Amino acid sequence: MCLVKNMRTEDKVYQVAVIGGGASGMMAAMAAARRQASVLLLEQNDRPGKKLLSTGNGKCNYTNERQGISFYRGDNPAFVMPVFSQLDRDALVSLFAELGIYPFVRDGYYYPYSGQASAVQEILEAEIRRLGVHLVCGQRVTSLRKDRSRFLIATEESTYAASACIVAAGGLAAPKTGSDGFGLRAAKAFGHRIIPTHPSLVPLIAKGKFLSQWAGVRARGRVSLYVDGHLECEDVGELQLTKDGISGIPVFQVSRFAATALDQGKRVEAKLDFFPEKNSANLERMLANRMFHTAKNRTVGDALVGLLNRKLHGCVCQMAGLHPNQELTGLGDKDAKRLMKAIKAFSISVIGTRGYDFAQTTAGGVATDELVPETMESRLCKNLYFAGEVVDIDGICGGYNLQWAWSSGYVAGYHAAAAANRQENK
Repeated sequence: MCLVKNMRTEDKVYQVAVIGGGASGMMAAMAAARRQASVLLLEQNDRPGKKLLSTGNGKCNYTNERQGISFYRGDNPAFVMPVFSQLDRDALVSLFAELGIYPFVRDGYYYPYSGQASAVQEILEAEIRRLGVHLVCGQRVTSLRKDRSRFLIATEESTYAASACIVAAGGLAAPKTGSDGFGLRAAKAFGHRIIPTHPSLVPLIAKGKFLSQWAGVRARGRVSLYVDGHLECEDVGELQLTKDGISGIPVFQVSRFAATALDQGKRVEAKLDFFPEKNSANLERMLANRMFHTAKNRTVGDALVGLLNRKLHGCVCQMAGLHPNQELTGLGDKDAKRLMKAIKAFSISVIGTRGYDFAQTTAGGVATDELVPETMESRLCKNLYFAGEVVDIDGICGGYNLQWAWSSGYVAGYHAAAAANRQENK
């Protein structure tokens, strides 16, 4: 059990206090403790790492073989590079192996060999306890302020003091795991500029009569996101079609751009390609052959069997101005072209996202130009550090957000411990 104290002010002044016991917070506490600092880790849940348990569908995809700026987003994605230079993928995998997390790699995605996210949580918690980190769970931090050279951290039950403080309290995504935006509020209170936040890696809400027809369909396809008529981004993979709109990893990858554009009042449209393996000309020829080679006693729906999920027949036919039960006899090349366009560029109007309750991470956060990338220290307040989702860096699906959490937490913890030691030795 984690230690929970009665309402009082603690006498001890810790060298490093970490607010938030998620991936970045546990890594920050570990890194600081390994530099022999006295460390306090505050977590409002009954145990640290709660959000970890749901990552990678419960298997914890903790990093990815492929790394680089292109996998990260924010006002300045290059901010990640000085951070990763201190704990990159290889160093992380080695550190986890040292702790007992043997990797299983599939298509570049790293998982614990046990296939259980709980293994990562348990091993990290065991390590921070072994290092002597003072872990306090079940207390929600209500305020953070600086009094001369010390940070005073108030919870609902106690007040703590520390020479250096790391804010690793997460963003706004998945509030059921404890994310409540405290880190963003604390940063703002210290004068930091907050890049507007939006749900990211989240399903999109669309409008259209066809939604009830395709609900429950999983289909390989490409989603291309258009903002005010201009192509913003696209991705390919398994699409999940729902009664509300669209979901699946390809949709998650483009969702932060949709959320940002919608917040700015821009028009957002998604074009779905339900047959990305063939270009338009080849698909049109295939359809023409299917439609007209043996047209007698066959319907448009018959021509689509084996190409598209049957639930999609009515949707694409409606988009093409046809009907699945319409006989092929009498149709021509123009009809084949219209059907091809409906399959390759099925257009839907995006009107929203499923919100933070269904988001995997937060886009936006503490502006990176107000942080020192080599240390994660605030440029506005000495010995104040930020790590993880609270910062304006978010990754695509595939372990990238966890890599950012591990690396930024490590860098913040390592340098916060060094700063606290220097301060004590003055």
